[in-house]
Amino acid sequence: MAISIQQTLIEQTVVAVRSLYDAELAEEQVTLQETRKEFDGQITIVTFPVTRFSKKSPEQTGTEIGEYLQQHIEAISAFNVIKGFLNISLSDAYWVSLLNETIVRSDFGQFPKNGKAIMVEYASPNTNKPLHLGHVRNVLLGYSVAEILKASGKKVYKTQVINDRGIHICKSMLAWQKFGNGQTPESTGLKGDKLVGNFYVEFDKAYKREIDELKTQGMSEDEAKKQAPLMLEAQEMLRKWEAGDEGVVNLWTTMNGWVYDGFEVTYKDLGVDFDFNYYESQTYLLGKDEVEKGLEKGVFYKKEDGSVWIDLTDEGLDEKLVLRSDGTSVYITQDIGTAIQRVKDFPDVGGMVYTVGNEQDYHFKVLFLILKKLGFDWADGLFHLSYGMVDLPSGKMKSREGTVVDADDLMGEMKKTAKERTEELGKTDDFEEDQKAELYDTIGMGALKYFLLKVDPKKRLLFDPNESVDFQGHTGPFIQYTHARIKSVLRKARFNGTEGIITPESISPYERDLIQVLANFPTVIEAAAQEFSPAQIANYVYEVAKLYNKFYHEESILKAEQEDIKIFRLHLSAAAAKIIAESMRLLGIQVPERM
Repeated sequence: MAISIQQTLIEQTVVAVRSLYDAELAEEQVTLQETRKEFDGQITIVTFPVTRFSKKSPEQTGTEIGEYLQQHIEAISAFNVIKGFLNISLSDAYWVSLLNETIVRSDFGQFPKNGKAIMVEYASPNTNKPLHLGHVRNVLLGYSVAEILKASGKKVYKTQVINDRGIHICKSMLAWQKFGNGQTPESTGLKGDKLVGNFYVEFDKAYKREIDELKTQGMSEDEAKKQAPLMLEAQEMLRKWEAGDEGVVNLWTTMNGWVYDGFEVTYKDLGVDFDFNYYESQTYLLGKDEVEKGLEKGVFYKKEDGSVWIDLTDEGLDEKLVLRSDGTSVYITQDIGTAIQRVKDFPDVGGMVYTVGNEQDYHFKVLFLILKKLGFDWADGLFHLSYGMVDLPSGKMKSREGTVVDADDLMGEMKKTAKERTEELGKTDDFEEDQKAELYDTIGMGALKYFLLKVDPKKRLLFDPNESVDFQGHTGPFIQYTHARIKSVLRKARFNGTEGIITPESISPYERDLIQVLANFPTVIEAAAQEFSPAQIANYVYEVAKLYNKFYHEESILKAEQEDIKIFRLHLSAAAAKIIAESMRLLGIQVPERM
């Protein structure tokens, strides 16, 4: 791989300091930045650290280093100094060469395989209800992070933990037995996850009625909640499931099967997939053996009542229960066992990413610390991809009351909104009906995904469906439209990429700015992978689209003054389209060829 101009500048700055001031400056002490828009130049070297060697002002030091670099690096066309900042301007020939020799290459932005595999967990649904808006943010984040890690050269396993056991599952099962009259997805025409979710809501309604009735008989609310017949029956059903009761297990298998079929439809519409599933019904007993081993090592300690704990107060955390006095597990025990099991299942895994809401921040601090104390070297590669809640303008979501924002309904609404907006603009007048349907799907899902991914995952998010489907502004449809615009230009020119490489003598600032941002693509992938941040890709591709549109409006492409300039601009356009498409793919978003 060719040495980048950035690396050349760093190395030559070290040589300049040695030559000018007879001093040694380490490469990591050389700080490069993109030049601020209000100044001339593309790359800025911070010269403040060198003044201790030069014994001169930052301005004079910057000027001397600038003169040295311009003499020794052919690509530098000019420089200017603002206080302690040396702004470097690179020649048009450098930018043209960068496009022709690097960016247009088919392997540009591709990383060789490197490091150990990473397992990315996302979704983690319950089998008592359909996926909702919160799941959508979770799934899109996890899937995108997995794709970004793969693009950075990592081997990735995508997985989900399906929460298919527990009292909440039994609530749906019991309500179906009592109120279902034999309903099935086939008989009702409902997706299986929605049918089961309806009975979860029915349980809650009936349970509240029983609580109110018991309260009128003189019970306190807490006592009524515990003594309500429905809750007692649900608890008995759970005990039967744990004991392997054939009837209960058969009902559990049937209803979970309905839910899995429903999930598959939603995942397909979301455009996500998984390599391997873990089921809580198979993992909830894991971890107990590890607690016993930890007791022997002194990692855990046992209290007089027989419960097992770990003391994390020295690390600024609390004491944490890992095994109850009756020997039963808590969630952290199960998570310890599941993490260890994953590495047994996939020995090449060297790290895991858990995509889970920020209400579990403390849980994962404790989990990761316990796994380190147990001596697992891969525990250093664990990361909690914490994210904030998603709100709608209409307010919060409550699943038990049936007011949850259903994922399927949300996707349907997005496609409907995309259809209305697109038809208002008259963009599909010459499309066949099936082409229109596909385009509305692409735009609606692109709007949803981009809006949820462009924001830092840690931030709470207000999702406005109407704002997201906007063909102007910081949105998915704006970027999709830019891609379609480029493809239209290339079609009109009958450009197929085999035209010879052209090297014009000079280029415009709009061309240079576009080449510069395209050249950053591999760096952005690497940074997004290190930070587990799809937002970096999302904001980068928006910048590409903005700069392409500036170039498009300021420079004639098809009617360029010379044929060689036209071909150069077509190569630049094709490169922009490729990088937009690949960036959006990393976000799980399709880009249309025309719209």
